[in-house]
Formats: sequence, structure tokens, C-alpha cells
Amino acid sequence: MQRRSVLKGAAALAGSSALAGCKPAPPSTSAAHIQGSFVGQAWERGHAMRDRLAQGLPLPAPSRTHRVQVLIAGGGIAALSAARALRLAGTSDVALLELEDQAGGNSRGGTVQGLRCPLGAHYLPVPGDSAPEVQDLLEELGVRQRVAGRWQYKEEYLCFSPQERLFIHGEWQEGLLPTQDVAASTIAQYQRFAQLVDSAMRAQPFSMPTMRSWQAQGGLAPAHQALDAIRFDTWLAQQQLDDPHLRWYLDYACQDDFGAGCAQVSAWAGLHYFASRHGFQAPGMPDDAHDSVLTWPQGNGWLSEQLAAPVQAAGWLHSGHTVMRIAETRQGVEIDSFNHANQSMERWQAAHCIVALPTFIAAHVVQDPPDFLRTAVQALDWAPWQVTNVHIRAPLRDRPGAELAWDNVLYDDVAHGGLGYVNAGHQRLNAMQQLPTVLTCYRALGGNQPGASARSARQQLLAQTWEAARDQTLATLARAHADIYEKASHVEVMRYGHAMAIPRPGTQTVLSRIGQPASSSQHPALINGERLQALPTPSTGRLHFAHSDWSGYSVFEEAFTRGLYAGMNAG
Repeated sequence: MQRRSVLKGAAALAGSSALAGCKPAPPSTSAAHIQGSFVGQAWERGHAMRDRLAQGLPLPAPSRTHRVQVLIAGGGIAALSAARALRLAGTSDVALLELEDQAGGNSRGGTVQGLRCPLGAHYLPVPGDSAPEVQDLLEELGVRQRVAGRWQYKEEYLCFSPQERLFIHGEWQEGLLPTQDVAASTIAQYQRFAQLVDSAMRAQPFSMPTMRSWQAQGGLAPAHQALDAIRFDTWLAQQQLDDPHLRWYLDYACQDDFGAGCAQVSAWAGLHYFASRHGFQAPGMPDDAHDSVLTWPQGNGWLSEQLAAPVQAAGWLHSGHTVMRIAETRQGVEIDSFNHANQSMERWQAAHCIVALPTFIAAHVVQDPPDFLRTAVQALDWAPWQVTNVHIRAPLRDRPGAELAWDNVLYDDVAHGGLGYVNAGHQRLNAMQQLPTVLTCYRALGGNQPGASARSARQQLLAQTWEAARDQTLATLARAHADIYEKASHVEVMRYGHAMAIPRPGTQTVLSRIGQPASSSQHPALINGERLQALPTPSTGRLHFAHSDWSGYSVFEEAFTRGLYAGMNAG
């Protein structure tokens, strides 16, 4: 019996147990008894130092000085990738400074009541051939292997079926594209959009990471510049694609990757979501996206933990540090950081520094920031996010339709930034282990209306109480699971003020022009022996900038590749 068959039977068994027995009592509608807290982001650390700088107060004198060959400022995926590149190149004298207690940035994993769950990004699409660097990492980690001459991904890391379902019109349907009881004109528009995506892919390939196509074209290709110049909703109107179900799905897709909807992102970004991966599969057309998602109980936290492990083992990781100043000197680089453990300022001297910080932070801490850094900050905006993990102690009574899936979306909530929930226990096999589990609920707050303010949403997110966040999440879940208040036993809320860059119109055109061209003689080798042409990296000589911001949107492939080449340059 295959793994997926066992899982399907397990899910059915869990569902049937919830329906057996006497008629249930009316469900509770109060969350007051459910405990929990905010977790993760140490907002007070960064804001305390920010406020000090804003008030013009001098920094404390450093209490001690450290000397290393390479210092990495930041601890997200780009930083961890840079550390890996340095380690593989044989560089051993490295320090990595991270504000939080745990490295990983938006790809961290957590634990709720003993169960692993994501605190941010929860999946990685199987990388295509335009991302050999990511393929190489997955090979190193044992996720990807060659079997009988062909590359295969281990089944336990691929998302099991059922992968997705949608709650619409009071019941669940398989898949996220609304297909039940829709008009023939809706199907026709689905198919029309699929054809347009395919045409765009053929006319000018979309790559992930984006800088691979920038290198090939000497910047953003003219066809892509035209798409980058207008909003996605404007482009859709030009193509006479106005079906509300299609527009709903495209808003969902854009908020999923970019934190904002079709009225906020560029047409380039809206098409890139599909064209850089598996296209758009419309009903009645071939579907080649089977088994296309890699996931773990803690989401991409599994990947960040694998990357962080050798950094911690080498003693390179210094958590609880706020980087306050980065200055390039004739002799090297000087970095001042505040150590929150002992409440003191420390100075670091290095030959090179990898600035793996969001660009808006880098622009504040880098002394005499280069013009290209100022340009990048002006071109970018960032979407806030809320990630809520709900511990479920017993089976939920489900509405009719498709069975519990890995990704579960509520149609009516997408207009408010709600992206549904993923089931952290989805990869388990044993039916008796299906519960308890954790439902990880996502809410993107960048907006899906023209003129929506990410800054205003960020302020509201910070001001919101934990109880309000809990109540909002459970009220949303109660639309599909009336007994959520009885079965939820603990709630933890993660807030990201600047979760991801929003690729607004013009962003890609600006960013594609930034980066020190790689030497034609640079051909870095991957672990599998393959040699690649190095990709351009924003650099001043001793400062090497690495973050997904430099690609204009926040996904693992962009951050990892950016970090890899920054690390190669610094080593």
C-alpha cells in the first residue's frame, strides 16, 4: 500500500470519528478560555535602537572588540546561505549577528504544545533548472537524489494528497480554483488566462531566481519592462479578463507570494507567479504540477534549521545582537552591535561584511550608504503579515465536501487578506497520530485595493492585542468548523511588520539595473561539481549585499541564491 493511500484512509478515519455518535450540542462561540501569546519577533529590540537613532542620541561606547575575516549582518535565509558558501569555500573565521534568538528570518519553525509548525514560509516549490543552486542544496540535504539516472525527490518531503481545498458556498471543494457550479464563461476565462501565461513564457522566459534572466538579458527584458510598468489588474482589464472567480484566485495568488493583491503588484509579478513555475492549469487543460511542492511539519523552518546547524556548530552564530552601524574603512569594515544579553555595545572588525539585512534597515545602519542602496529602498515597500498557530486537541466537525487537505482556504476571507490554513500534521501516516495537530493560519496585510497603505496596516498590526488576533482567527475558522472553540486548546501569534517586499509597478526595472557584474572568469562550483557563471551581486568592494529585497519579492529561491553569491564574493 502506498504512502498516499494510507494517508487518505487515515484522514477519512479521523473525519468519520468526528461524525459518529449522538447529535452534538450547540457549539461555543467564546475564545476567552483559550490561552496563548505573541511569539517570535523581538520588536522591542529593534525599535529601541531605532528610536535612539531617531532621537539623535549617541551610541554607547563599545565594551569590547572582536576581529574576524568575514562578518554577516543578519540571520535570514540569505545570511545562512552566505555562511554555507563561506564554509564550503574553506573560510573558517566568520561571525553572524542576528537580532532574534533563532536564525531563519521568515523561514523559521516553531513548536506549539510539543508539535512542530511553521512560523512563516511553509513550502518550497520543486525548483526548476533555472535554480541549480537550490537544487544543489536539496541534494546536499538528501531531499533530492539520482535514481537510475534520473533526479527524484524523496516522497516524504513532497506534499501528500489531498494538497488543497477551498471552502465556498458552505462546503469544501478540491483544489483552490473555484470550479463547482461556475458558468461556462468562467471556465473560458480560466483557459484564456492559461493561454496568455503560456504565451508570455514562450515570448520571454521567466526565471527564478530572477537575476539569472537579468544576467542573460543585461537587465529586465523589454517585454518584461512593459509588464512591470503597469498594475496586474490593469493588464487583466486590457485582456478583458474580468470574471470574479478568476480575479479572486489571482488576488489569492498574489497575496500568497507578494503580500498584496492584483491592484498593488505589477503585471510582471502577477504573471511571474505562474510563468516561473508550472504555468496556470485551467480545467480541461493538462496539469503538469503534480507533486510540485516540498513541505515539512515546521514548513521552511526545516530548511533554515539545516542551514543553521553547521553555523551554530562552528560557533559563528551570535543571536540577540542588533546591528547599529556598518562602516567601510581603508583597512576593512567596522561594525557596532548591541548585545541584548549583557546590554552592551560591541565592535567587530572584518575584512568583508555581508549585509544580509532588509534594505530599509541596511540604509539606516550603513554609513554613507551607496547610491544603489538608496535607490533600492525608494523602489520598495513591504507587506506586514500575521501567522497564527492554533493547537487542535480533537477532530473538528467538518462541513460537506472535500476532506481535510494540507492547504485549506476560505473563499470569503481572501478579500481581507486571509490565506487560509495549513495542517502541520498532514505528512503523518499513522491514523492515531493525526491528532492533536496544529493549524497554521496566514493573513497578508499589504492590501488588495489601489492605494492600500502597508504602513497603516503595519501600525494596526503592532497595536493589536493578542486576544484580538486570537478572536479574529478563531472567528474566521468557525465559518468552516463550528466547534473550533471547543477543540482549540492553545493559540500563538507571530507578527511580521515587514514580512515581504511588494513588487509594485516599476520595482523590477529599477532593481534589475543594480549589481556589480560578475567577472567572466568566475565559475563557482556546486557540490555536485557543476560550474556556473557567477551572478551579479550589489557590492562596494568590502560590503556585499544579500537579501531577497534585491530581487523585489520574498521567496526562498531568491534569498538563498543572493546569499550564495554574496558569500562567494566575500570569501
